[in-house]
Amino acid sequence: MYKTLVRPILFLFDPEKVHHFTFAFIKIISKIPFMPALFRKMYLVKDKRLEREVFGLKFSNPVGLAAGFDKEAKLYNELSNFGFGFIEIGTITPKAQSGNPKTRLFRLKEDQGIINRMGFNNQGIEAAIKNLKKRNTNLVIGGNIGKNTDTTPDDYTADYEACFKALHPYVDYFVVNVSCPNVGSHAKLQDKGYLLELLGGLKKINAKEASPKPIVLKIAPDLNNQQLDEIIEVVKETRIDGVIASNTSVNRTGLKTSEARLNAIGNGGLSGKPITERSTRVIKYLSEHSDNAFPIVGVGGIHTAKDALDKLAAGATLVQVYTGFIYEGPKLVKEINKALLK
Repeated sequence: MYKTLVRPILFLFDPEKVHHFTFAFIKIISKIPFMPALFRKMYLVKDKRLEREVFGLKFSNPVGLAAGFDKEAKLYNELSNFGFGFIEIGTITPKAQSGNPKTRLFRLKEDQGIINRMGFNNQGIEAAIKNLKKRNTNLVIGGNIGKNTDTTPDDYTADYEACFKALHPYVDYFVVNVSCPNVGSHAKLQDKGYLLELLGGLKKINAKEASPKPIVLKIAPDLNNQQLDEIIEVVKETRIDGVIASNTSVNRTGLKTSEARLNAIGNGGLSGKPITERSTRVIKYLSEHSDNAFPIVGVGGIHTAKDALDKLAAGATLVQVYTGFIYEGPKLVKEINKALLK
């Protein structure tokens, strides 16, 4: 019903407006007493065989919702009824920021993809904490953190540390986002020397906490083999808990969407079906060249159960959906979990 009736109507309107409308609709309908239970009945696959222990955390199933959907932790309680094993909120920055100018979100229907240049639009740490204090789900919740767009390079680390310290009591694991192409210059963020400094600093803060939280690094799908080797070295040297592969791509190769349309859209991060194989390649490379030394969360172009299984076969321990969730609907999570049981 979603793909034949709901999606065609939603896709008639501006993607960002549809996103806000969908949030409001789920929020309202979830207040009806029987609806959360109905959603769980429709989409939740509960089976001990799906459970995973990763990063020292217990996941009810290995299918999560990637960061970017619930940026400000406004809807994670309601979304927990849609069958996910974990939900990642963010990207959160220290201060509120409006992000890049609109229009900044575009569907590529022919490619089953999305281009976005949102620019970490969010209401900042304090607003996120206020929302996280309303948590009423036992689902694993991750916190994806980044820097403010106007932060100077000398203060990048301070931004990440501020988010880390403030959110520490409220999330179960952290994702250090250094690979988003939509927040201005981020070359320094992917430099090996700087990553060692940044992650080393967060590890020191973490060690002082009564209950340290897992730290994972989110990387781009466009890294070459030498850069991926450096990521493996960074994980080894800093002893962080894992990697998320991968973020959105700046590569436009092989798209069915016309050159004219792509030029009209301009810059931004590409997600969805066009990056399925790219992200799987990154997962496979990291897994094989590290001798499976750390967990990998596979994300990027998961639109079918097979896409998820391919990422797990390539070496991922967990998977996340985002664009596939928009194109395929909530049944995608159920289909992946049922396929895993088979």
